[in-house]
Amino acid sequence: MQTFYSLLKKIIRAGIGRARYWMAYIGLGVAMLLIFIAIQVHSNFNQLLHKPENKNESADFLVINKTITNANSRNVEKNAFTQSELDDLQKQPFVESFGYMTPSQFKVQAYPPVDLQFSTAMFFEAVPDTFIDVKNDEWKWAVGDRALPIVLPNSMLNMYNFGFALSQNLPQISQETVSALPIRIVIYNDFGQEEFVGRIVGFSDRISSILVPQSFMNWANKKYAPGLQPTASRIIIKTKDPGDPKLVSYLEDHGFSTDNDKLKDSRLRMIVQIIVSVIGFFGLVLLLFAVLVFSMFIQLIIAACKKEINLLVTLGTKPSQLKRYLMRQFVPMYVLIGVITLVVISGIQYFVYTLLLKQHLFVSPLPGLYTWLAAAAILLLLYIVNSSTIRKYIYKP
Repeated sequence: MQTFYSLLKKIIRAGIGRARYWMAYIGLGVAMLLIFIAIQVHSNFNQLLHKPENKNESADFLVINKTITNANSRNVEKNAFTQSELDDLQKQPFVESFGYMTPSQFKVQAYPPVDLQFSTAMFFEAVPDTFIDVKNDEWKWAVGDRALPIVLPNSMLNMYNFGFALSQNLPQISQETVSALPIRIVIYNDFGQEEFVGRIVGFSDRISSILVPQSFMNWANKKYAPGLQPTASRIIIKTKDPGDPKLVSYLEDHGFSTDNDKLKDSRLRMIVQIIVSVIGFFGLVLLLFAVLVFSMFIQLIIAACKKEINLLVTLGTKPSQLKRYLMRQFVPMYVLIGVITLVVISGIQYFVYTLLLKQHLFVSPLPGLYTWLAAAAILLLLYIVNSSTIRKYIYKP
């Protein structure tokens, strides 16, 4: 039997061009590598967006309002959401939870803790507690309380410290200092006023507004703005993916706006998807060419050795033996190329993993499941195509 296989090897090698042999295998390797890279880039991008360790909690919440234009800037009612718009928004699949931002319908004046003969007008808003990223036991208010807990946006303190304070040669202040200072708060309308002691109990990265408890807002609006129904000019939603193209498209189509920085993932995702699609397309084209080349390669081998193969069959060699030998010549090489490309993509993936880890971003250190499944699928495809090609030409009279 060994002598028989040696004879087959000499006959078939005589019909094989070494350059064509290796070019076909190199093309297959490059095609597989490109496809694996495209799949793994897509997997990594999804992990960066959706893996819990990479989640930016504040980015999951969006404050939405209508876009202000010159045409509607003087019409407050047009800039408020209608009930039908709110109902439609709540039904969207990208909305996990929904809340109103209740504005104050009364006037607010704030005074410093010591008598410095100045004050500032300000405003309050309130949102349901589940949307606030500040957890503090002092965040509560009941009728009769004189202490009023307040949450400030972190951006406000940053603007003071790195803008106003520096330009006016004033001292910068920390969150601890601001939280320790009581603020005299006066709320009023044309018929009366009431005074409270404001306490800063936290700083929010999620909502750029001055917040007070919902219970205080409801009481104050009812007492100092009786008969006025607060308009829904701003709402807050929680979403699984702020970069969801459907969400971005919905906001644009309905004339709504939000913090564009939180929507930048949508544009980044589109760019990555284009790059991944281009890489995957070229990889798929190369794979198809590689499969075609191997199919033609086998046909050329069989055509070049047709007389010898017919002689071997006449002498009693079974076509199944010829097929088995030819498959043994190709299948191990397919598997070897698949293993090599998987080792290469594993090395690239581990390098990406260590690089992102330094930036406190987390992806898997090994190729994802779909990469392994793609490798198995490609090897199975090659086996089926080559097996059918060999069967077709070996059994052909």
